[in-house]
Amino acid sequence: MRVALLLALLLAACAPEQVVREEQTTIVSLNPCADAILTQLAAPEQLLAISHYSHDPRATSMPLDNARQFASTGGTAEEIIALAPDMVVADIFLPPATKTALQRAGIKVMQTGMITSRADSDTLIDEMAALTGNGHDGDALKADIAASWNAAKWQGAPATALLWQEGGIVPGDDTLAAAMLKQTGFTLHSAAKGMGQGAYLPLEAVLADPPQVILASGGERMLTHPALRELDAVAYARFDSSLLYCGGPTIIRAVERLAQIREGLS
Repeated sequence: MRVALLLALLLAACAPEQVVREEQTTIVSLNPCADAILTQLAAPEQLLAISHYSHDPRATSMPLDNARQFASTGGTAEEIIALAPDMVVADIFLPPATKTALQRAGIKVMQTGMITSRADSDTLIDEMAALTGNGHDGDALKADIAASWNAAKWQGAPATALLWQEGGIVPGDDTLAAAMLKQTGFTLHSAAKGMGQGAYLPLEAVLADPPQVILASGGERMLTHPALRELDAVAYARFDSSLLYCGGPTIIRAVERLAQIREGLS
C-alpha cells in the first residue's frame, strides 16, 4: 500500500504542469480612443474588430499600419452581432437603438466617457486592461506615458501658442490638449483672450493680435493662409490633428511633437 502511494506521488511530480487559462473576453471596439489602447493590450484573437475610424487616415489616432492589422466595423448592430463578441466598447454617442439591439443579442456594452485629462486617460487604460485581463501591459503603458510626459516638461519661460483647429476653433483651458501644451512650454493664447472650448477665432483676429507660435491643426485655407507666415516674430508649425483626439498612447506622440516644436523656438 505504502509503495503504491509513493509511486503515485512520484508520477504526479513528474507529470507535466497543467496551466489553467481563463477564457478571454472577446471584444469589438467602436471607440477610436479605445482602439489605440486595445490593440496594445488585447490578444490578437481577443480583439475581433476595431472602429472604421482607425482605418481612416483622416480620423485615426493610431499608426495606420498597426490599425490595419485588425478587422474594422462600421458600427452597425448587424455587423457586430455577426461577429458574436462578448463585449462591445463604445463611446457615449452610441445610438440607443444600436445599444438595445446588441443587448438583446446577449452582447454586453461598455460605454466610455470623454478624455479631458491624463487621469481620464489612465482610467480608460485601467478599464481596458481589466477587460482584456492584461493588467501588466496596462501598467507598462501608463508608465511609458508618464515617462514621455516627464521627459517633455519645459523648464524655461512658456511661449504663447494658438492651437488652431479645423473650423477655426480653439481648445478650452480644461482639456487634455491644454494640459499637453502647458507641460511642453506653452500657454494658451485663446484662454488669455477669455475663449473656451470650441470657440471660433477668425483669421482677422489672429492677424491683429498674434501669439508667439501658431499651431495649425487642420488643412483648411484659413489655418494655412500665407499671411500667417508673414507675421513678425511669430513661428508657424503644423500639428497633426489626430494627436488631439485621444489619450492613451497618443499622448506619447503628441508631447514628443510639441516638445520638438518648443525646442525649435528656443
